[in-house]
Amino acid sequence: MTSAFNTPQLKLAFDFAEHTGRHIFLTGKAGTGKTTFLHNFKEASSKRMIVVAPTGVAAINAGGVTIHSFFQMPFGPHLPEYTWGFSSQSSKYSSTISTQKLNRTKISIIRNLDLLIIDEISMVRADLLDGIDSVLRRFKDRNRPFGGVQLLMIGDLQQLAPIVKNDEWQLLKDYYDTLFFFGSRALKNTDYISIELDHIFRQNDVHFINLLNNIRDNNIDEMTLTEINKKYRPNFVDNDDDGYITLTTHNHQARTMNQGKLEKISTKKHTFIAEIQGEFPSKVYPTDPELTIKIGAQVMFVKNDSSPDKLFYNGKIGQVVKIKQDTIYIQCPDDDQQISVERVEWHNIQYSLDKENQTIKETIIGTFEHFPLKLAWAITIHKSQGLTFEKAIIDAQSAFAHGQVYVALSRCKTLEGIILISRISRNCIKHNPEVLQFFRNLAGKATTDDLLTHSKYEYQLTLLREVFDFTKIQNTVQACLKFICKNKKKITLPTADSMIQMNELLEGEIVDVALKFDKQIQRIAAENKNIDENSFLQERIQKGCAYFIEKTESIVSSVIDDLSIDVTNKDIKKELKNNMATLQNDVQTKLSKLRDHLDSVHT
Repeated sequence: MTSAFNTPQLKLAFDFAEHTGRHIFLTGKAGTGKTTFLHNFKEASSKRMIVVAPTGVAAINAGGVTIHSFFQMPFGPHLPEYTWGFSSQSSKYSSTISTQKLNRTKISIIRNLDLLIIDEISMVRADLLDGIDSVLRRFKDRNRPFGGVQLLMIGDLQQLAPIVKNDEWQLLKDYYDTLFFFGSRALKNTDYISIELDHIFRQNDVHFINLLNNIRDNNIDEMTLTEINKKYRPNFVDNDDDGYITLTTHNHQARTMNQGKLEKISTKKHTFIAEIQGEFPSKVYPTDPELTIKIGAQVMFVKNDSSPDKLFYNGKIGQVVKIKQDTIYIQCPDDDQQISVERVEWHNIQYSLDKENQTIKETIIGTFEHFPLKLAWAITIHKSQGLTFEKAIIDAQSAFAHGQVYVALSRCKTLEGIILISRISRNCIKHNPEVLQFFRNLAGKATTDDLLTHSKYEYQLTLLREVFDFTKIQNTVQACLKFICKNKKKITLPTADSMIQMNELLEGEIVDVALKFDKQIQRIAAENKNIDENSFLQERIQKGCAYFIEKTESIVSSVIDDLSIDVTNKDIKKELKNNMATLQNDVQTKLSKLRDHLDSVHT
């Protein structure tokens, strides 16, 4: 395991995400490294995963795609109409979610998916999460929440909240008590856990951290307000060389301030245009495509430095001191050396399935190349999410959204770096009572080492049982047979006879045996829950793999390889070939898993 997970909570989060199948809500105060964990986990994990986020910019920053684009769900409210009870084979579900646009590639990805990471989960509505559940169950396992795919939900509920219009709430209020993600009907049918990162990397001052925690947790007393408002300086005028950025509540305030400051500088304007290639929709641009600056302009980095030098980070403030063709030189306060900045790339990725080894791979389908800079005399609190500032001027008297004041104050590394030009009062600190109650309910649910050990065992056993589960192949064979019977007058008898014989042998020599073998595995595993060290179980797995590999190859693979599809009707022939291709893919996937387990036992 990488040393990146170097605190108890980070290690616990990694272990639960990597070695169990539990759904996880990973949260933490601002500056606790949630986004860093996401990127490190992607590098370290062996699971087949995709990353999604509710907005385009959040998806680009997380190295993923948007929820709506991957799952092809329309915007607007999603009305669930489920009969819950996932353990029952008769469970029914229907939904307003349209999945007609999902192509074969996405369906294949879903069928091979182990883990779905959802970043900025605080912005994801309950009905959207239920929409994801509907799609995953349709294409993977209809009887399990989220199709049996593990969820890793990352975010801070005390920061950005989901957007709910009044007319949408009127449609959804009969289905949901709340539209925060934890109101999801599917999620309520799981035993998901919550892990809170508590080591703050952004701030070191214990006094400042305690003040922020009081505001975040709605423990606001007179002392907290008095200490924060010591930073109130209504007539403060910043020297542009000091590197302050103003955080405002509304877009028009930030835009007006930036343009006004730029116009006051007498030096020459320089305009740089982004170079965009491939597919990169404007709604997910990571920064403005046109950057107009002058020597003397205050700018902010909008990307972390990917080089080993790590000279800048997302949110670092500096001043333009020199412009030479394709290089902009930035001087940051407290830095001895100027930073030479060149164009960098952001990637728009697409997920696909590598059929050879059944892994999910990322393909770059578009690039956005630009200087990672933007004018930074002012920015909205909303757009400051995830950024870190040395110095900030905060005007939060018009705070209108849940968590805005906390987000603004927590962007700063130190209390000394904050200037308030409007007082912080109780009225402008808004908390959602549903969120506060949610955290109160979580308070008594400790995530223990015993729970981790038990969850690891459950996960290993589930994976093992899946290796010897031939239900999917049997269902595909029966679907092929059903299609053949429906079109029996147009399909030759040898084709039908071969499939009928295959189905009989599959049921008698593979499926029935596998069901008995599954019971044996569960019994032996229960006697010694250290599956890796259970020698008798490992011996049975070895013999089982060898048996089912031989039977699958002789009963199913050989028939598929020798099958001659003699059909004159083109449409029927095409459909039958598609069905057989699906069967062949299912069989190859099963054989691959059996061989992998056989090899692991041998080693």
